[in-house]
Amino acid sequence: MTDPSPPPDAGEIMTVVHEAVGGIELEPAEKREIWRFTQRELPYLWSQRTSYFILGSYRDPYIRRLRAVQNELTKQLGAYPFIMGDLLELPTDRLNTFDIMFSLLATYSDYIVGVFEKESGGEAPELGEIDDPPYFDKSYVFPRDYAWVTDENLDSTQHVVQAALEIAFADDLSEDDVQAKVESLVDRAQESGLDIDEQEVWDVIDDRADEDEEPATYSWVHLNKFRKFELHERCFPWTTEDELRTKVDELPSPTPRPEWEEREDQ
Repeated sequence: MTDPSPPPDAGEIMTVVHEAVGGIELEPAEKREIWRFTQRELPYLWSQRTSYFILGSYRDPYIRRLRAVQNELTKQLGAYPFIMGDLLELPTDRLNTFDIMFSLLATYSDYIVGVFEKESGGEAPELGEIDDPPYFDKSYVFPRDYAWVTDENLDSTQHVVQAALEIAFADDLSEDDVQAKVESLVDRAQESGLDIDEQEVWDVIDDRADEDEEPATYSWVHLNKFRKFELHERCFPWTTEDELRTKVDELPSPTPRPEWEEREDQ
């Protein structure tokens, strides 16, 4: 096999790589593998298509939701949605290969899309990477069951559904208690002017019970990071997979080019 040669923008790529590995000296064989990875994967990100780097858990059933987002984006002409787990791996034993691959893909992708359903796993450090520069301005998050909710903050269907799920799955409540508390919750929301039907709340509760999936729970750190994206209008909570598919439409379309990208005049 012919050794890959450095690409034209090798200097910029190696700057990203050196930051990812903490500035250690790379061995010749490691550089060759990095060039092979960049020649295989980065051209898709440098093409005229708009790239979407999709983050989240690869475990079942969570991977199904990543595929749902990928499939919805694939329907758009000019979109290139991808999941890192599908790409060529860097076969090096010494280096922190995840950090290298993540940094390269995040740097050269047009947009980063995080799908979150829990607070543990590889997606947790990924959230910590994208909520600050240089990736924050092009990142969007889709947290399941998230709502910045208090008793006084029931101003959206998402808030009400989230609060109802927490009631329905509480260990210390009887069925009668759950029924009464959910009814009271919906009544309060309706009295505050929210157009919500009680049956749609119960439909969500019943679906989650049938799937044996309790509401997603997050640490205070996670909630605050989601809130940061929410304040910048780049947080899209969801409850069901169908709702997630619909929320994908909120992402920037393949055209025009992303605002964060600075291009030199040709």
